[in-house]
Amino acid sequence: MAFPADGNKNLASDSHPSPARPGPLRPSPQSGFGEPEHAAPGPPVDMPDDPLDESFEEDFEQMFAAENRNATPGSGQWINGTVVSVTERGLLVDIGTKLEGFVPIEQVQQADGALAYGPGDAIQVAVDRNNAASDGYVLLSFERANRHRVWDTLEAAHRDNQIVTGRVSGRVKGGLEVDLGVKAFMPSSQLDIRPIHNLDSYAGQDIQVKILKINRRRGNLVVSRKAVLEEDFLQRKDAVLSDVEEGSVVTGTVKNLTEYGAFVDLGGIDGLLHVSDMSHGRVTHPQEIVQPGDTITCRVLKLDKDKGRVSLGMKQLVPDPWATVAERFAPGTRVLGRVVSVTDYGAFVELETGVEGLIHISEMTWSRRMKHPSKVVKPGDQVEAVVLEIKGGDRRISLGIKQLEADPWTTIQDRYSIGSVVEGRVRKLSDFGAFVEVEEGVDGLIHISDFSWTERLKHPSEHVKKGQMVQAVILNIDTGNRRLSLGVKQLQPDAWETFFQTHYVNDVVHGTVARAAAFGVFVEIAPGIEGLCHNSEIPQVGGAERSRGDGPALPMGAEFDFKIIKMNETEKKVGLSLKEMATREDLERIQAYQARARQASSVVESAMGKPGSGRRETEPAE
Repeated sequence: MAFPADGNKNLASDSHPSPARPGPLRPSPQSGFGEPEHAAPGPPVDMPDDPLDESFEEDFEQMFAAENRNATPGSGQWINGTVVSVTERGLLVDIGTKLEGFVPIEQVQQADGALAYGPGDAIQVAVDRNNAASDGYVLLSFERANRHRVWDTLEAAHRDNQIVTGRVSGRVKGGLEVDLGVKAFMPSSQLDIRPIHNLDSYAGQDIQVKILKINRRRGNLVVSRKAVLEEDFLQRKDAVLSDVEEGSVVTGTVKNLTEYGAFVDLGGIDGLLHVSDMSHGRVTHPQEIVQPGDTITCRVLKLDKDKGRVSLGMKQLVPDPWATVAERFAPGTRVLGRVVSVTDYGAFVELETGVEGLIHISEMTWSRRMKHPSKVVKPGDQVEAVVLEIKGGDRRISLGIKQLEADPWTTIQDRYSIGSVVEGRVRKLSDFGAFVEVEEGVDGLIHISDFSWTERLKHPSEHVKKGQMVQAVILNIDTGNRRLSLGVKQLQPDAWETFFQTHYVNDVVHGTVARAAAFGVFVEIAPGIEGLCHNSEIPQVGGAERSRGDGPALPMGAEFDFKIIKMNETEKKVGLSLKEMATREDLERIQAYQARARQASSVVESAMGKPGSGRRETEPAE
């Protein structure tokens, strides 16, 4: 059926909404949600606003809200709610449904007991169960919603390489547990740039970390504090190196000490302050100058920007005392100082801070018997000394203690003269003589030839012992070479001199055969005086010719009268003769001795297998 155009228009306005404008959403009885009503297809027609449409939309919104209030949220659904009230058991939360939600109080209670939320605060929660609690509330979980937010935040931080802050919960196997809202693991190797042995000391501390590995599904989270420190160190290191140059003065904090120096934190890089650069004075250990935590000022001595190494010095900030040491300590000046160390060769004395002098062992006493400097001084002693020499360029000062007293050798001739008798203790023995201490700082030598007029000593120990007190005669004084010659035999008259004064050639002397030689025998004719009786001056008896193997011509220890035939006072030699002085009794005694000697010689030669020796010995018997 066809209608006029104006008839159709009237019908549309009276019976149906405009086809060009969708109708409002109407709630359906089945789903609770409305479907748009549509007119028959046709060209859009502009229609004036209908006040009935606005009232209908308001009705629809009220109906929709009512449907939402009646609906029960699903398990795990995230909901933004508002805290309505707080009870002893928990929070009542308006979640936009017919039922209010309930959050257990332990989930929102802080460490100090205070609640994180109050009435009117917005809160995000998750539905813990679909069904309502027995008292008509929907059970909500703040922790579950919070963990969801935390994981989102951590994933974003890992993606953007950001730093997060957490608290160390405690120590676990291989490292530490860190609370970032969820539990994270930090290996011990990721705690610091340097190895840390006491991990327990970090428990309860808030630290900044970076996320190395994250797996939300498995709940796996690995973090590193070392990465944060390295990044910060590199930033500070670059900043310091860009501002520091060799020769510049910097301020830092002493971090730790070693035997050889101190490491100083310059605010981004560590510098080494060597022990030798701490003070111009003697420093045994760095702790004598600085302690960990001290704030000190140093000068940059050397800078290696490529390797990031900085060498520092403290003593370079003050004038070098050695630069003007010659003005304060002239040679010959008496000074006071403190003994800082004692060595085998001397003692070091601190005259002022940074200036030390050496007292050599030879400059401690005029005596030569000094064995070790510790016999005179000890570390810490206050001593007076005389400046002997200054070498500023070598930073050396030579000191002396013995110079405080007069050199005994300069006045020795005032106290002693040649020929005077002195007494002293044997201090040392050598192969050529004995050293005797005459007085403090003055030693004399008794040569081995000056112990006896007559004895031939092989070593001084045959006559004296170390430590023995002896008397001696001063034979020579050499002040320039500091030598004093002594003699013991000079205490007694020279036996040879006395003999030559009392005996002459052709005198008859009584002597004892002391020792034999191939050319004769030596005869003791006075204590310490020996003369030689040559074989030609010994009578030959028995008619047999003597041979070299017959032994001594005279028996050892036999006493005879001898005639002096030669005398040489210079060479201290006396020649003797027995031929003219031998009596019949002497000749018989000599003959018997020589016969026995030849017989003994024959037996020895026969035993050695020498032919002909027996025939010669038997000839006198025929």
